[in-house]
This record gives sequence, C-alpha cells and structure tokens, in this order.
Amino acid sequence: MIEITGSPLSRNRALSKEWLDTNGRGGYSSSTILNCHTRKYHGLLVLPLSEPPGRFVILSKVDDELKGGEFNISLSMHSYPMVFTPEEMYGFTAFTLDLHPRFVFSSERSRFEKGIMMTQDSEGVLIRYVYSEGVEPLELTLRPFLAFRDIHELTRENPFLRTATEERPDGFSIAPYEGMPMLFVSSGAKGSFQPEPLWYRSFEYTAERERGFPFHEDLFTPGRMNCRMTPGSAVTFAFSLAEIRDPEQAWFEELERRRRRRSAVRRKIKAANNLEKRLAEAADAFIVKDMGGKRSVIAGYHWFYIWGRDALISLPGLTFARGRLQEGLEILDTMGEYRMNGLIPNCLSERNGGAAYNSVDASLWYFWCLQEYLRAGGDMRTIKRRYWDIMKDILKHFREPVGDSPVVRLESGLLAAGDETTQLTWMDAMVDSRPVTPRSGCPVEINALWYNALCFTREVALETGMDPGFDVSAEVELTAKAFNDLFWIPGGGYLADVWITKDGSRDESVRPNQVFAVSLPYSPLDDIMKARGVVKKVTDDLLTPFGLRTLSPEDERYRGRYMGDQAARDSAYHQGTVWPWLLGHYGEALLKTASNQKAARKQLRTILSVMEGHLEQAGIGFISEIFDGDPPHTPRGCIAQAWSVAEVFRLSRILDSDK
Repeated sequence: MIEITGSPLSRNRALSKEWLDTNGRGGYSSSTILNCHTRKYHGLLVLPLSEPPGRFVILSKVDDELKGGEFNISLSMHSYPMVFTPEEMYGFTAFTLDLHPRFVFSSERSRFEKGIMMTQDSEGVLIRYVYSEGVEPLELTLRPFLAFRDIHELTRENPFLRTATEERPDGFSIAPYEGMPMLFVSSGAKGSFQPEPLWYRSFEYTAERERGFPFHEDLFTPGRMNCRMTPGSAVTFAFSLAEIRDPEQAWFEELERRRRRRSAVRRKIKAANNLEKRLAEAADAFIVKDMGGKRSVIAGYHWFYIWGRDALISLPGLTFARGRLQEGLEILDTMGEYRMNGLIPNCLSERNGGAAYNSVDASLWYFWCLQEYLRAGGDMRTIKRRYWDIMKDILKHFREPVGDSPVVRLESGLLAAGDETTQLTWMDAMVDSRPVTPRSGCPVEINALWYNALCFTREVALETGMDPGFDVSAEVELTAKAFNDLFWIPGGGYLADVWITKDGSRDESVRPNQVFAVSLPYSPLDDIMKARGVVKKVTDDLLTPFGLRTLSPEDERYRGRYMGDQAARDSAYHQGTVWPWLLGHYGEALLKTASNQKAARKQLRTILSVMEGHLEQAGIGFISEIFDGDPPHTPRGCIAQAWSVAEVFRLSRILDSDK
C-alpha cells in the first residue's frame, strides 16, 4: 500500500500527484489526489468506444460535499481562472493506493472515506463513500459533471446537448448527445436525484496551459444526488454505460476480483521487494484488449494508445518476467498479425483502426521477445510451431525489401533506413515536419538488433532443423565485421550513433542507443574491451538516478529541461531528456561487462531504490515516461508508461535471479 499524508502537503505539491485506475480495456479513471483536474485527460469515467470510435471522457468529475455539524467540507477541488474552489481541502488527511484509490477526511471526532474503482465487467466507475466514525448525521451531495468528448479535445457550452434526464428508482439516466451512449447513474435507491441542468464554465487545466494547449473547459451537470448518512453507513454511486442496479454489490464483487488478481500475481512472481510487488501490480494497467478484442499493450496513460515498438519492448517485463507466458504469447500473436511486408506497425489508431508502418526496429524487437520467452522458461517447440514463419517473413523482407519499404540492406550486411525527412527509430520527434534527431543511414541500435535477430534465427535453425532460406551464418559474419569497422570510434572508445551512408561519415553523438550492442543476447562487438568502453561512456555521460539521458550534456544541442509548448518539448524529447526504460538494457550491459559484479549489482540496486521513491512522486504507483536531463530530474510526459514499468521491473528480476 502507498499512503500519502494530505495535511502537510501544499496545494501545488498535491496537484502534482496523480492517481490512475484502469479497466483492462483501455479505459481509466484518473485525477490528482485532491480530485482537482489539471489535465484535459483527467476524468472519472474515460472509455474506448466503437461508435463513435475513440476514447472519450464521459464523466469528467463530481462536486461532492458533506454538510452537517463539524463536517462541512468539500471532497473535491475545482480550478477556475485565478481561483480554486475550495481554496484548501480542509479535512483531507490522506490518500492511499492499495486495491484502489482511497481518500480519507477526518477531524477530532469524525472520519469519512471516499473510494473509486473502475469496473471490469461493465463500462463504469464506482464511487463509494463511507462514514466510518462520527457522532451526528451528515448530508452528502454529489453533482456529476459530464463531458462526452474525445480525450484530446475540450468541451464548450453548446446548444446541441440534450439536458433531459430520465428519473429511475435508484438514480437517473441521460443521453446528452445524438450518436453517443446513454449514461446511467445509480445509488442503489440510497440517494435521491434532483434535476438541475446547468453549465459550469471555464474549468482550468494548468498542465495543459504549461504544455501550450487550450486549457479551459465548460462542463454540464444534469442535477444533484442527495444522501443522508449516519455514522457507520456507506453509499456507492455507479456511473456506467450499462445499468448497474446494485452498486454496493458491484463494489464488493470488484474488490474481491482485485484481491484474487493480486494474490495470483504475487504467487506467480514471489516478489523479492516492495518495488517488485508494486510494479508487478502496476503492470496489469497496460495489458488491454484492443478495439478488435485482441490482447495488446497500451503504451501509456493518459494519451498513448497501442504502439508496436512500445508493446514489444514492454512485453517481456509485463508478462514473461511476471510468469505470464501465455499472455505474452497472445500479445506476440496480435503484433505478428499486424505486420505488413515484414514491418510491425509503429502505432495503431484508436479512432479508425489504421496502422502506421513507420518503424524499422519494432519488427526486430520481436526476436528479442522470443528470446526473453525462452529465458523465462518457454520452449523451443513453441518458437518452431508458432513463430518460425513470422521470423522468416521479417528476415525475408528486411533482406529483400518490397514496395515502399523504408529498409535497405547494404552490401556490407548492415541495415539502412529512411532519409533526411523521416524518423524511423524510437528517437522520432519532429518539429515543423523535420527530424529533431536526424538518424537516416545505419542507426547503431537497428543494426545491433539486426545482428541479434540473425544470431537467434541461426540458433533456432540449429536446434529445430528448420531452414531459414539463406546462409544465416555468412550473414552473421558479414554484419559483425561491418558493425565493428564502421561504428567503433577508436579514439573515443565508444560506438557512433549512426553510420551516414550518404557521405560515409559517422554521427559521433554520445547517445544511449549504443548500449544495445552490449545488452542484447547476441552482441556484434568482437572485443570485451569495446563492450566495457561502451558501458563506461554511457555511465560517465548519460547515467542519472532515473535512467539514461538521450544526449550527453557536453553536446551543444543538449536540452536539460523538457518544458514549454509542443515544439519546445519535442526539441528536448531526445536531446538530453532521461528515459527510465533504458535502465533494463543498461543494467544488463553493466552486468555483462563488470569485473566487480558485487559493485555493479549494488549500483543498480541503488538506482532501483530511487525508482521506488518515485512511485509516490507523480503517477502514484507507476513510473513516468521521462525525466528532465538536469537535476532534480523532474518527472515529465505520461504519468504511467508501459516500458518504464516493464523494464525497471525486469531489471529488478534479473538482479534477483543473479543472486
């Protein structure tokens, strides 16, 4: 359990701490611990819809307050231009995250709790209020605010919204827009509904202002629910697209489901420490069913959907390292089905199901996932039966590209990709339609992954007797020679980031991409001293307590702060910003090359202890997408990123297995 005490926190500190609860379908409930939205992506009921397609904020928030005796307090905060309502959250004493987010309000003689849970078997959210201690009755008033808009948009007061509600014995229902679903609101007949249709104007989202986006929104409320509460009583409100007639029963059923799930997770992994326990449970948030009902990985919350590269890099940590081999294989099946001409898509659209095939490395990460499957106890027979044809197809199209494939296999055996206008690697930020980090030619990690894929194919062929269709051993030797000849910088003792085919030069920027040439199961480097040189350079120039910088601070292009509007942020995204997902491969590279294994493990455990502290810093219970390159390394980007959680968890498991 994570507990954050409410009363000593300043409002600004509290607003930087966000909670997240998910439903396994890409839907979520999320806000700050003050239940004051700072993002347009915050919402209590955010769901993927098939019609209209996309993810939508259905219920944005509620205004809930208690009146009576000494307990006359608000349970949520709202931000408007120049003012917060209420100005302070009086009575708020603690936020806890265990099986679900919980908010505690107390005084000398009274205690009141509020809990929130998404439901797994229906498209809804439950909000439960418990008057656990007190001496007199209280009146709970709850006013829901509806948005019914795409997560990336904002709502304005408009004449198209239908204000009419249909009263029901246990609440009410409303269908505010043509073509949008109906929302059912129920309290199990414990509360009464009073229609009072109103627009509240200019809710302010400070995080969107900082990101350079529109940051004001109008929200509609159909009325208010009232409930009289006595000490020891409880009431659960359900907001859902499918009617929930007994919210109290739904609450305890969902609570029990979560208890069973947690027990199963902990039995599977036998976590060695609190970090592993927390991340093993956090991992479930990212494994979802996509719009087609197939198991996949959502890249991050709040604004990412399914990305091929992210899914495959995250997959081993989210599944195999947690002992969930079949879940991992299902995701591999899904990703394999999406491939076209050997390429696995970079991202899938949550609106129309379209796919963007602008990633060279996603397909190569597929081979690494299979290697991690074997490492976790999988069997070679499954590789042969289920994935050999996919492996052959990817290799065939990389060696002999067809159509408008961005991949070119050079005579040297290396892979080249793209041109000056494209971004086909994970460092893919663009400003004014131009790459921020131009990497056309032969990127170092693409070719490290290519070499690893070739070697693994040879391994599978030798063990199973399968025919790869070409002389894979000759290809391995050719690629290794070119890799060492062209990427190694003798005077620098590290690897170039890109071999630029256009003029035969090298981009000698100090970036973390070189670490994969050491960390992957098969390294193309022909000398252990080269591998140690790479790790030393990365450690000296790029390592921080939260991950690896994307560019050395000694480089004049280095950006140490990820701030400002979108152009400013994109300009810093891979120009010094720290990425925690790189810690998994950095850790493996360090362990492979360290002459003092005890010191190396101690160094990595120190980093993991810092990451454990971060679980209370931004997205409570999760690891952020990125951090500033400069101290104090402020967390930025998404509050919960799949590959951040997955790779930090995987690194911790590696350290445990090497004891």
